[in-house]
Amino acid sequence: MRLVFAGTPAPALPTLQALIDSHHEVLAVVTRPDAQTGRGRRMAMSEVASLAQANGIPILRPNKPSEPEFMAQLAQLAPDACPVVAYGALLPQPVLDIPRFGWINLHFSLLPAFRGAAPVQHAIWRGDDITGATTFALEAGMDTGPVFGTVVTPIRKTDTAGTLLSELAESGSELMVRTLDAIESGEASPIAQPADGVSYAPKILTDDARIDWGTPALAVDRMIRACTPQPGAWTTRHDDRLKLGPVTLRPDVSGVPAGEFVVGKNEVLVGTATHAVQLAAVRAPGKREMPASDWARGARLATGERLT
Repeated sequence: MRLVFAGTPAPALPTLQALIDSHHEVLAVVTRPDAQTGRGRRMAMSEVASLAQANGIPILRPNKPSEPEFMAQLAQLAPDACPVVAYGALLPQPVLDIPRFGWINLHFSLLPAFRGAAPVQHAIWRGDDITGATTFALEAGMDTGPVFGTVVTPIRKTDTAGTLLSELAESGSELMVRTLDAIESGEASPIAQPADGVSYAPKILTDDARIDWGTPALAVDRMIRACTPQPGAWTTRHDDRLKLGPVTLRPDVSGVPAGEFVVGKNEVLVGTATHAVQLAAVRAPGKREMPASDWARGARLATGERLT
């Protein structure tokens, strides 16, 4: 089939590469405009644009998909279908109507669970045992269209949002190719999403990522893993914001007040509402990430100090 792919960040790359490697023809990609990035705030193209450029694929970067010029370009390309992964903008109905077989979205949850921007993060935060990816027909509602197929993935106790999303991006890319193959052959049978089991996964903001040491250790662990790598779980010491990497549960250490440090020679523990957790990586303001024990020595951290 003739395809126009839409996507922007790194999780969209496996699907774009899989489509390039397939028998389908990628006519162009649609991605978000170049944006400032890094400490130098230099302008940079999206990851999807970089991959498209490396493969000689034309790139469309509308500020808004509703722009008449973009809609005319898409109509002129006359794609059979438009696969989309994490594009980052809502598509108006006139744009949805252009491809013959519509827009086919890859979403990183088992719909109708966790509709929205951050399904992987919320699945980890809630403590789910499994998640997956879903291909479905894009429509005006948020992640509400009929489902073509799914893949299921277990959530390991050590998974962060980053590691789990990378895994789903790979398995989801294979699902997308199978879905498009089925649409092309006429064998696809999309099924309406059930009314039961609907949940939502709004974007997790920096303020949401502040650690509450007054919650149980298991909840602290899930919350930090859900916020890794973005937006990054954080806490404060002496009004300085510290970013923390995933922790290790220490049920053998109880009775430590919530947020209080226990500093050992080669370990740094923090109390929660249940038992302690052991810190692994700490990033202080203006510093690189470092092992917690190295940070503690440099910060002259003492047992009994508290995080807030």
